[in-house]
Amino acid sequence: MGTLQSLSDEPEYRELAEKTGFSFEQIGILHKRFKQLSHNENTLRRADLDTIPDLACNPIRTQIIEAFFDKRNFHQNGDGTVEEISFEEFLVVMSHFRPPALNMTEEQREKVRREKLRFLFNMHNTDNDGTITLEEYRHVVEELLSRSGALGKETAKGIADAAMLEVASISMGHMEPDEFYEGITFEHFLKILKDIEIETRMNIRFLNMDTTTLCNRDSSSIR
Repeated sequence: MGTLQSLSDEPEYRELAEKTGFSFEQIGILHKRFKQLSHNENTLRRADLDTIPDLACNPIRTQIIEAFFDKRNFHQNGDGTVEEISFEEFLVVMSHFRPPALNMTEEQREKVRREKLRFLFNMHNTDNDGTITLEEYRHVVEELLSRSGALGKETAKGIADAAMLEVASISMGHMEPDEFYEGITFEHFLKILKDIEIETRMNIRFLNMDTTTLCNRDSSSIR
């Protein structure tokens, strides 16, 4: 990878920094992780992520791995999945787990929050039909609450169960007798999670690297 100065002189790394919000230093660290995971290849496959010890006990491990191969998460207008990803695609997906910068405007923070929630929604909307089930929603809430560290797993599970029942009663309570409940849409998902702070709770670990430490730097770091 060379020094940080040499990275800043390479147009592709400048573009990656601008596209993802990562600094050159962070891109260098992530590139090393990518090479370790891919066994020094230029592309990464599901099997490479499947062997990460830090993901072994994660209850949504499968969804996390699939998210890296979902075209909807590449900041493009594609859908479907791919068999392998490049470093750029890996970096773009990783940027969804990066905490927001402290100097963001309210408008920027709201955009980041929406992108994170869309990413989270896509993880559970695996068939890309535009909806997730009540059970999938319950699982999302439980994960977000348990990752805060302030609640035990059983407490988080109890709150998630109650949240699922509340959404069910609200959603189905406004339905006509002959209507069929099709699930939670993304816009509905945004509304029912409006009081849950998710910006710093979406993080994963790769080879002992915690994404909560990969905070955005201001634009002056891209020079």
